[in-house]
Amino acid sequence: MSRIITGGEPMALFVADRVGSLEEAEHFNRFVAGAEVNFSIGMSRLGHQVTYISQLGNDPFGKYIEKFLQHNGIDTSKVTFDSNYQTGMQWKQKVLEGDPEVFSDRKNSAASHMGTEKISNFDWTGYNHIHLTGILPSLSSSCRDLVYELMNEARKKGVQISYDPNLRPGLWSDKQEMVQVINDLACLADIVLPGVNEGQLLSGRKDVHEIADYYHAKGVKTVVIKLGASGAFTSSEGVQFFTEGFPVEKVVDTVGAGDGFAVGVVSAILEGLPLKEAARRGAAIGALAVMTPGDNDGLPSREVLNTFMEKHISTLK
Repeated sequence: MSRIITGGEPMALFVADRVGSLEEAEHFNRFVAGAEVNFSIGMSRLGHQVTYISQLGNDPFGKYIEKFLQHNGIDTSKVTFDSNYQTGMQWKQKVLEGDPEVFSDRKNSAASHMGTEKISNFDWTGYNHIHLTGILPSLSSSCRDLVYELMNEARKKGVQISYDPNLRPGLWSDKQEMVQVINDLACLADIVLPGVNEGQLLSGRKDVHEIADYYHAKGVKTVVIKLGASGAFTSSEGVQFFTEGFPVEKVVDTVGAGDGFAVGVVSAILEGLPLKEAARRGAAIGALAVMTPGDNDGLPSREVLNTFMEKHISTLK
């Protein structure tokens, strides 16, 4: 299986145990949040090896997150602890439908103080893929430098790059700067995975074909645009197609669906499957992800994934 690098900010996540506003919530269940965490866990459950680059606070939640990552088979040798800053934290509303209210306490967190020194002696030997998102560069200028360094080094080493814009406008002081930086980074990648609304904002185009063409013109080989429950649109080397979404019995929590989609697409590509199969796997894992309460609880093992896809594949076009 493949050896993969990712980096980001894992956070301690507390999800309300009853439906209602966060203001009224009294009891919470503990999880771990983070787009790159979700991606790492999803890839690990499918048998791929993942090394996670991050920095946590030297506090109980940081230690909890490290153990959680290790329990999920993720290499934490590049996770360090900082006694001067705390681990980022997040609280999430429980909902029966739609997107939940989320409140984060991550400003000046340990992860936001990462910089290029994190990879000054990084050994790229054996790695064949790196996956990054737009969240890490939004945390600080030093984190932004780290992401640029990672992506430029990956290109020099011939390591395939996937990139999910994962826009967090609230973490940026300026919208124009966000668009410019996210697009700069996206154009260093081989595979770009925007949501349709993100693609429209970043490219200034409305139609999915035009969004894909915008990134192709900047050198991106493969663009896969997430369309939520409707599935996805894929464009690569002159081939373009839509992929239908998988049926969902009950939407419990939509957070993490996009990360699950990225797991499906990237894992399939690394396993040598055709792009149509990759997009289909992405849609399947995205559907599984929304049927559980945590951000990564629904990310499947290979057995669960295969069973789910076999059950529904005959109903899809």
